[in-house]
Amino acid sequence: MRRVKSLWAILFMIALALVVAVSGCGGGDATTTTAPAPTDTTAGSAPTDTAAAAEPVTLYIGGTFALTGPYAEDCAAVLAGYQDYVKWVNDNKILAPWYSDKTIPKNVTFDVLWGDDALAPDKTLTIYDDLKSKGLLTERVSGSPEGMALKDKLMGDKIGATSQSSSPAYLNPPGNIFTNAPIYTDQMAAIAEWFLKGWTDTSRKPRVAYLTADSTLGRNLDIPEMQAYLEKLGYEFVGAQYVPMVPTAPPTTQLAWLKENKVDLALGLMINPGSQPTIKEAVRLGMGPDQAYKITFGFGYPAHLQVFAPAMGEQGNGVVVAGDFAAWESNAEGVAFANEMQAKYRPNDKVTHVMYLCGIVEAMTQVEALRLASTQVDPAKLTSADVLEKGFQQIKDLSTGGILVTNLTYGPGDPEGVDEVRLQQVQGGKIVELGSYPLRGIVPK
Repeated sequence: MRRVKSLWAILFMIALALVVAVSGCGGGDATTTTAPAPTDTTAGSAPTDTAAAAEPVTLYIGGTFALTGPYAEDCAAVLAGYQDYVKWVNDNKILAPWYSDKTIPKNVTFDVLWGDDALAPDKTLTIYDDLKSKGLLTERVSGSPEGMALKDKLMGDKIGATSQSSSPAYLNPPGNIFTNAPIYTDQMAAIAEWFLKGWTDTSRKPRVAYLTADSTLGRNLDIPEMQAYLEKLGYEFVGAQYVPMVPTAPPTTQLAWLKENKVDLALGLMINPGSQPTIKEAVRLGMGPDQAYKITFGFGYPAHLQVFAPAMGEQGNGVVVAGDFAAWESNAEGVAFANEMQAKYRPNDKVTHVMYLCGIVEAMTQVEALRLASTQVDPAKLTSADVLEKGFQQIKDLSTGGILVTNLTYGPGDPEGVDEVRLQQVQGGKIVELGSYPLRGIVPK
């Protein structure tokens, strides 16, 4: 009996060896597996690639902010918007509440790099080089002089930049400064078109003049193309008067000149430290749409009615501002998003300046450029050229939740994101929406 058992054991071992040998030949039905078949995705992903993709990556956004000088309040609000938005994106890993499909890779974290350019071109250039050396693949612009100092460098370095400035010079020729507000000349054109709709005097042409800041900002509209467009619309162009960026005395002389020259519409680019004392003096002199001397004052986007109206109340009635963001009181989804972020990240230090919204828009644009580029290039290996060409220039129909009047679309040679100008007016001390006007392309690209 023991010999039989041994014989069976020997036969079993021989049979088992034959099965193993046949299985190892790799042919016929014997080559079965429970692992999934290779796909295009898994076939090219070696274990080392997967490990590298999971490595933490920090991508930087930001640039220079004029935290010293006349733009200090504006830029502090912009920086706060950047910082809160980055916290939110890092917490939620999507671009915005209305963009759950625009996801951020889990291994990517964003941070803000910044410096105070003090509204000085030379400091801007120094800070730009420093931040670039620290890994910043984007940039931002505080004002027109800084933008012009950076324009050629940005093009040479293939770096895309966002901007709170909207100088016509950014478009002629087009560079890498991507704007979120219409350029200043298009803002002025929208006010001029709106004013004409209410002009009823058929005996003469309306008379228009510039009442604008004595700065690079204010002189952005004083170009031949702007005057030619106003005259083409049907205006009689009278001339220009300049007010210091931050007046040390009421601009009585400049306002009196408008009266003497029978001006009906005064157009200008001013920040609030200039527009508020100017309008206070105008009211004192009896000038305004509802004053003894009938005149309308129209300013560009830096004059933010969201700052102007609370400070001026009904004294500011009739003032029009073009190209700005949604009012804090609006029901725009983007404004609700801004309020929710502030409630979470700065509950006891809320920023009321409207340029907080600018910070969100700029930060969202820079993050979207980085996100888009990261869909084609490993985030850890991104270059500024990748972010410019595969990011900024590929942004199409980007919604800001109504903060801007239209969505943002950019492309090679097309750095102006919106295609309409929002108009707002102070009525009864409150901001009232007047609608929007198409861009007129006064400065050829």
